[in-house]
Amino acid sequence: MDVQQSELKQDIAKVCMLAGKIMLQNGAETYRVEDTMNRIAASFHYPDANSFVTPTGIIFSIEGINTTRLYRIKDRGTDLYKVTLVNSLSRVISDGQLSVNEAYEKLKNIEENTDTYPIWLHVLSASIISGCFLIMFNGTWKDFIPAMLSGGFGYAINLYTHAMIKIRFLSEMFSSFVIAVVAFFLVANHYGTGLDVIIISSLMPLVPGVLITNAVRDLMAGDLVSGLSKGAESMLTALAMGVGVAIVFSIF
Repeated sequence: MDVQQSELKQDIAKVCMLAGKIMLQNGAETYRVEDTMNRIAASFHYPDANSFVTPTGIIFSIEGINTTRLYRIKDRGTDLYKVTLVNSLSRVISDGQLSVNEAYEKLKNIEENTDTYPIWLHVLSASIISGCFLIMFNGTWKDFIPAMLSGGFGYAINLYTHAMIKIRFLSEMFSSFVIAVVAFFLVANHYGTGLDVIIISSLMPLVPGVLITNAVRDLMAGDLVSGLSKGAESMLTALAMGVGVAIVFSIF
């Protein structure tokens, strides 16, 4: 009986860790990840579980398990649909409708689900967003197309360089550099008039809005380590974007 109880606790810990991993890798706030993991454990009659989450790691334990589980988070992105799926699944678990094994299988399906929008649609969306931000920033309709071109091209470069380099700071700096170069070229050839507003609106798809929001939310919730680290990451992103544009201005 003790062996079966220990194995059950191990399986519950696996479910909680997988749920936390999926949420943290896809843009969930720290407090939400911890709360979801603890709720899942409590749903399986172990309310004494403890979780500690940072942007780069998850630590989880249940009373009675000799080994504390640790998972290192290396890659993070934004897929709020997966976060929503895990949240919905945790509610189903809380209602007692799933066993431990069933919950684990469903979480594995969520994790392995790679159905995302194609790259061309990402780039097209970034282009439209850039043009719309230009109008929001009181730009002229003559600059709408230049903003779309520079924003879409810069976002495509960001996706490509991030896949090649894996260093976020460098990919964002190079993307900002490319955006500024394209904007300068279009304005110099009289395809646009407002250089500053074109560059600013084209940079908006690169702004880490979810990261900044999560940083503030974590600080408000008392998760100081996560809040400060996410805030520092967002500031580093802003610095990279500023450096890329500044290099172009210093050259031209």
